[in-house]
Amino acid sequence: MSTLPLEGIRVVELSHMVMGPACGMVLADLGAEVIKVEPPKGDGTRHLPGAGAGFFRIFNRNKKSVAVDLGTTAGQEAILALVDSADVFIENFKPGRMAGFGLDYDTLHARNPALIYVSHKGFLKGPYEHRLALDEVVQMMGGLAYMTGPAGQPLRAGSSVNDIMGGMFGAIGVLAALHERNRTGRGKAIQSALFENCVLLCAQHMQQYAVTGQAPAPMPSRISAWSIYDVFRFAGDEQMFVAATGDGQWAALCRVLGQEALLDDPSLATNTARVAQRPRLLAHLAEIFATLDAQALAVQLERNGIPFAAIRKPEELFDDPHLQASGGLATLQLDDGSHTEVPLLPLSFDGERFGPRLALARVGEHTVEVMRGLGYDDTRIEGLQTAGIFSAANEPDAV
Repeated sequence: MSTLPLEGIRVVELSHMVMGPACGMVLADLGAEVIKVEPPKGDGTRHLPGAGAGFFRIFNRNKKSVAVDLGTTAGQEAILALVDSADVFIENFKPGRMAGFGLDYDTLHARNPALIYVSHKGFLKGPYEHRLALDEVVQMMGGLAYMTGPAGQPLRAGSSVNDIMGGMFGAIGVLAALHERNRTGRGKAIQSALFENCVLLCAQHMQQYAVTGQAPAPMPSRISAWSIYDVFRFAGDEQMFVAATGDGQWAALCRVLGQEALLDDPSLATNTARVAQRPRLLAHLAEIFATLDAQALAVQLERNGIPFAAIRKPEELFDDPHLQASGGLATLQLDDGSHTEVPLLPLSFDGERFGPRLALARVGEHTVEVMRGLGYDDTRIEGLQTAGIFSAANEPDAV
């Protein structure tokens, strides 16, 4: 792609973990120059164990790294100079933390009225706004954990869905504010929040209750809207999800399975009728599926337009034939010089995808480059490095 949609937009990001970095990642992939400000020792997210081990590398691609001690006057002055040159400022620290550094919206807006300031918090303004929140916290209080787990066993979703979507909504707010700024010349204060994001995820269930008057059951024990919409076990103990959501798909499935007799059963003539017979119908189909090879059946299901899906584990996606063939995975050079495959933004522009342009930045890799661009001479930069206020690695390598 010769030009990128957000070329020429400078973003300063003071964030960690997932929500703020996800916002910066979207903007960076779309072509913005995103400058991540880290402490001299680096963002602690770089070294998380276990379930957090992949956070930094996936949500911080295509970014530059400037390492500055914000606990010092000189460090704060450096970031203020950087913000003066910026179009967008991203933060996701607890309420009041940015004010302590002199980097709150009012202060930065007074210096740079065109600045778009996007905060990622646990809650929007209201009684909960001063609470600390995590993805798991809002999944519990926002209905998602209740809907995900079996009855009486609330269960968080298997990904940081609110953090990631919260970052996406922050990016959407930035794009809208940039468009408005073209008319007004002024920036905006944008806030995205985990709790409100989770409530939106559960809005369909809220309206289910409003429509039916009945409390929605957790997904494992829900009354399905479709008769065939379940995970089945096949020969060799392989599992696959199969669905038939309309009469055409139902008829096609019966023919694929050699069960044309079911099409003559008046008690199964419509989807509503089949839902009423669902336990009996699923038990019958389960017996059939248990004798079949899942991979062979998948070919026939695809040929006949019947929805299906193998049950995949995350590590298996590296070898997914569609992702491999379509360019949905791309190589990212990591900060230690090694490489990994990462999924790209799930969109294309004129058929082209947005891939990695920079190696994952080492801590402070771009400190010298960026500060020189702000008018800091080498003597001043070296003095701040010696004092431990700046940290600088080598210059970046292009991917």
